[in-house]
Amino acid sequence: MTETAPRPTLEAVAARAGVSRATVSRVVNGGDGVREPLVARVRKAVEELGYVPNQAARSLVTRRHDAVAVVVAEPETRVFADPFFALQLRGISKELTAHDNQLVLLLTEGRDDHARVGRYLAGGHVDGALVFSLHLDDPLPGLIQRAAVPTVFGGRPGWSGDRRGVVYVDSDNRGGARDAVRHLVGLGRSRIAHIAGALDQTSAVDRLDGYRDVMVDADPRLIVEGDFTPAGGERAMRELLARCPDLDAVFAGNDLTASGALRVLRESGRRVPEDVAVVGFDDMLPVAEQTDPPLTTVRQNIEEMGRLMARLLLRGLDRHTAEPGIGAAPSSVVLPTTLVRRASA
Repeated sequence: MTETAPRPTLEAVAARAGVSRATVSRVVNGGDGVREPLVARVRKAVEELGYVPNQAARSLVTRRHDAVAVVVAEPETRVFADPFFALQLRGISKELTAHDNQLVLLLTEGRDDHARVGRYLAGGHVDGALVFSLHLDDPLPGLIQRAAVPTVFGGRPGWSGDRRGVVYVDSDNRGGARDAVRHLVGLGRSRIAHIAGALDQTSAVDRLDGYRDVMVDADPRLIVEGDFTPAGGERAMRELLARCPDLDAVFAGNDLTASGALRVLRESGRRVPEDVAVVGFDDMLPVAEQTDPPLTTVRQNIEEMGRLMARLLLRGLDRHTAEPGIGAAPSSVVLPTTLVRRASA
């Protein structure tokens, strides 16, 4: 076992820079009131000595931990298998890294995990939380409210109760769904089915509503609930073909669902798009460009959603730790979607 050299101290930095300990503390903790020449000397001494601020001491000064919890209300098997989560986490990570904040990933497998996450957030370990993939019966919003942790949600809130002050980032799911179905109608399709996502999530509900906005008199048998997974898309597509073998188009709740539906259509001898046109939602390139045929889909900027969630949270935290009344409170954002045409429709 090798011995490690002692960590440089504030006193060592102060001696190297020829300034007081208090001056060093103000510089490394982002305080004001230090002349620029002294700031340059302190930073040079910090670099030469390899000084790393003590986070506990820094927190006493800044009232910040420089750490943000990212809570995904899904089991790890789903999170690590679905590229949607990877894209959103990448956007969050890039924004937090740019502001020297740490990402603490928390996943929820069941009720015990919800309680654990609630205790962690209430324990003062992080400055705020980014929460997405909530389900309608999820206890997390109540736990977060009790923990009094600044939070930004991914997706339009769907829970009942007071939502004043709730900040979220979402895509125009309903408008994007309308564009998808109108595109199919424009191709001359009339028996257009919809494989919805899990309807305990607002994104799935909004996309179903967008479908119904266009297909006002649609046969109820043309709507089947899936779960945003390829396997769910396969199950739903088989059910649709058994119910309505004459269907001529499918709007899938997301790209993974569409990939499963395409496999079943191919197995059943249906040609895409000649017999059945297919449109997805997300435009996740690892999926949409590799399906057979490549998938026409609705693009939402998933990575940018993650960036915006982190940006809004950090902006709110800066406002919270500044002088009272400084800056406007962040507000929710809904990003536009666009239809991307490929070979499936």
